[in-house]
Amino acid sequence: QVQLVESGGGLVQAGGSLRLSCAASGSISDITAMGWYRQAPGKQRDLVATVTSAGSTNYADSVKGRFTISKDNAKNTVYLQMNSLKPEDTAVYYCNADLRTVVGLARYWGQGTQVTVSS
Repeated sequence: QVQLVESGGGLVQAGGSLRLSCAASGSISDITAMGWYRQAPGKQRDLVATVTSAGSTNYADSVKGRFTISKDNAKNTVYLQMNSLKPEDTAVYYCNADLRTVVGLARYWGQGTQVTVSS
């Protein structure tokens, strides 16, 4: 079991920046990867960025060069630094943790944090 709590969302003008945080608790040692996904109203939930337990990162093409995912293992926290924000980035951003457990794979989600970018 893993619990994820996101924070840092808000309202920002286009071109501005925000940093999202996701604090994980529970079976931290079972996490294989964490990431950020986003979902706008009426749209599917899409990958934004991921980071594996080994530190490898992956980004959606739409955010490459603008967003940076990082983690602090000591704090069991992942971050998403979002720069040069665009109105198209407006969405609910969800923190994700993928776990390998004794009974198989599991995917956990945070409650989401709203990011709104005004034009």
